[in-house]
Amino acid sequence: MTTSTAMEQDRITYRSGAAARLAGLPVETLRIWERRYDLSNAQRSERGQRLYSAEQVARLGLLKQLVDQGHAIGVLAALSREQLQAMLASAGAGVQAGSARVPVLLVGTGLARRVAAEREGFGLDVRASYASLEQVAEGEEGSGAQVLVVERSEIDETILPLLAAARAFSGVAAVVVLYRFCGSATIRALRAQGCLVVRVPGDLGELALLCRSALTGQRLPQPEAALESAAETVAPPRFDEEALAAMSAASKRLMCECPRHLSDLLMMLFSFERYSASCANRNPDDARLHAQLGQAAGQARMVLEQAMEKLAIAEGLPLPWERK
Repeated sequence: MTTSTAMEQDRITYRSGAAARLAGLPVETLRIWERRYDLSNAQRSERGQRLYSAEQVARLGLLKQLVDQGHAIGVLAALSREQLQAMLASAGAGVQAGSARVPVLLVGTGLARRVAAEREGFGLDVRASYASLEQVAEGEEGSGAQVLVVERSEIDETILPLLAAARAFSGVAAVVVLYRFCGSATIRALRAQGCLVVRVPGDLGELALLCRSALTGQRLPQPEAALESAAETVAPPRFDEEALAAMSAASKRLMCECPRHLSDLLMMLFSFERYSASCANRNPDDARLHAQLGQAAGQARMVLEQAMEKLAIAEGLPLPWERK
């Protein structure tokens, strides 16, 4: 292709319908992807219609192929065309070699249970699973696992020596750490050890992509600044659902129904915090918004927890820490 022909090719633009057809996508899917993930930063015509270049159409085609292989669009959307091509080439090489699945060790009972419930395993070859990092050293050596995947809801600096010992014993090439709440200092320390550290993905299908990224040394763009800030300023719940249910039941002997109503509010707020965390994986803007929503819910929960404690003391209801 001559230089002038290439320049002419670069100037060609396609409307959404044509771009979708060329990429093998339903136009409705393309519109949803653009709305949620701002995929291509496409230009606009005078009438406000999206106009895609040949380069952007080619990238959409790569996204379509990888989504068809089971990768999550929420993670793929942040990657460059070169990264998408490398993933596609890697997947093709894996299939030719007869080993498309990533050999992994799983740590975390909830994670192992969710992966085991899926027939396809999301592209993972689970060599062993453990409830805790301490148990990894009690397992068998030479499992052939390439990635150690650790899931914990809350993580602090105490995980660092445990993780280092588990990694050394298992001999894995990479480590993926999944968390829901973690301070920024701990995240930096884990990354200094070469770990890929991300919040627990809302779609378990993203896990194989994270493992492959950890093996290749790629750092996926993560909207962590806002998320870490939320983790630092919002304390964990003081009342779990069992304690709230007990206080609500105990309040039946009272004339006042406020303990029951407060219990309901606290459970709803805590549930919304978790829900907001699961939504924070689409794109940076969406993640910042949901981090702020989760932080607002957490701060509201902390205020109501103080009110619940005062109410329980005034009404003579048992506080959970008094029963221990």
